[in-house]
Amino acid sequence: MSNIQIKQRPFLTRPESFQGVTPLIAQILARRGVQSEQELELKLKYLLAPTMKGLDQAIQLLDQAIDEHKEIVIVGDYDADGATSTALMVLALRELGAKVQYLVPDRFKYGYGLTPAIADLAFTRFQPDLLITVDNGISSHAGVERAQAHGMQVIITDHHLTTKATPAADAVVNPNQLGCEFPSKALAGVGVAFYVLANLSSYRKKQGKSSSNLTQYLDLVALGTYADVASLDYNNRILVDAGLKKIQQHLCRPGISALLDIAGREAASLKAQDLGFVLGPRINAAGRMETMDIGIECLLANDAQTAYRFAEQLNQLNVERRQVEGQIKQEALQELEKIQLDASELPAALIMFEPHWHQGVIGIVAGRLKEQFHRPSIVFAADEDGIHIKGSARSIDGIHIRDAIEQVAEQYPHLVSHFGGHAAAAGLTIQKAHFQEFRQIFEQLIASMDPELFQATLWTDGELPVEDFHLDTVHTLQHLAPWGQKFPPPIFEGQFQIVDYRWLKDSHLKLRLALNNGQVLDAIAFSAKDKFAFDPMQDSVHLVYELERNEFNGNVSLQLRILHLQQ
Repeated sequence: MSNIQIKQRPFLTRPESFQGVTPLIAQILARRGVQSEQELELKLKYLLAPTMKGLDQAIQLLDQAIDEHKEIVIVGDYDADGATSTALMVLALRELGAKVQYLVPDRFKYGYGLTPAIADLAFTRFQPDLLITVDNGISSHAGVERAQAHGMQVIITDHHLTTKATPAADAVVNPNQLGCEFPSKALAGVGVAFYVLANLSSYRKKQGKSSSNLTQYLDLVALGTYADVASLDYNNRILVDAGLKKIQQHLCRPGISALLDIAGREAASLKAQDLGFVLGPRINAAGRMETMDIGIECLLANDAQTAYRFAEQLNQLNVERRQVEGQIKQEALQELEKIQLDASELPAALIMFEPHWHQGVIGIVAGRLKEQFHRPSIVFAADEDGIHIKGSARSIDGIHIRDAIEQVAEQYPHLVSHFGGHAAAAGLTIQKAHFQEFRQIFEQLIASMDPELFQATLWTDGELPVEDFHLDTVHTLQHLAPWGQKFPPPIFEGQFQIVDYRWLKDSHLKLRLALNNGQVLDAIAFSAKDKFAFDPMQDSVHLVYELERNEFNGNVSLQLRILHLQQ
């Protein structure tokens, strides 16, 4: 990767406005745009009021459907957000007495969202009176029309961005739809579903009808929100924290317990990051490799035995997913080496396609390429029809990948058949015959952007004062969790004297470092052999690091986890 520049995060709010915390904590909060100390209180009573456009219409339709015993079908999406949203809708509506089935499009046959073909499938399979989308549908004009032509009412619940008018559904709830005043635009699909269901339940309670306590499902909300890499604004941090605590206290779905057990993780010590890196990939593996029904059935399971059976399948699919992904990444890197031999530097965007690549993992591969080379990346795989190819795009900070694709689609309508997504990740379908032309035009578009964007930057919280190098600091920082998207865990930088070093397993670098007050610390850089040029002859080193608690043989000590090293 190109040389990384190290910069301090700017203050987005004023450190002086935080009275009850240490200067270090005040600065960390100000660098993340926290407005007030109240934002450290992650209590459900502080959740934003339900002021979403379309919410009342959705609640009326659902209330009526339950009372009149209408057949309801949920159309979900095939990722972890879609799976948790679907499971949440099914569980909560059934508890309210509704007749509910669900359907998740097979990504390899039907692609994404409520297409006319999915509306037909829902009709032939279930003859529903009401169709509800979760985590999709905001762009499904034709699908909504088809469902209504079959005599269904349609409620869309989604969170994806759109610049177009909403489909003519009977109700549309999406904080990102035009004209919605709801202050948080960061809710995941499962967060939107939670708002709809919680408000439906309280509405019914007031009428003296069947209701449900939706807080019991916050484990699903936390998992879907974190796995979808939603920004952790105050509202999402409340939801994630509440759900994480449910899991830590074993008050979660049997499927989540089973997945943790198989992954060898203790629920009690689970961190928010584990939702994204331990649970999320295992649920996602179902939609990537086979069918998301396995993931949803795991989350719906009511007993440990059933849950364990599905969790084992998910774990196996995740192992396969890793193998396939590793293979594609190797081939992509080989292709890139050819490009780099031809030209002195990398193209502005990395756009790759091989007919035999697996559709289910191209998004992850695009993400890995983006990380390694700090370039927007789109990886394509062949579609079932032999005419089209499907691409998964991942982008770097400052380049809005969905908008870039839209720009190409508007200027060259023949090039892009479908697309959708967010700033950092998007999906699109193009004709195989147009691949080279699309690549050339998209690369040109990205190349015309500010060259500064292609300089990778590692943002830090500055130097840690000498008096803060102790375990209490780790403890204090843990109290500010959950950390995640747009609320990143604190990382620090500094120059250290090297007392001693050794290599572990020929790959990881273990350092003993001295501070200028004489304190000596351990630091570790995993896989350092491949990442950093360490010169043992130099007596000092500049590090970017996280603080962590290290337990070894019953001893607990402070350790630095090295993220970047230069001399």
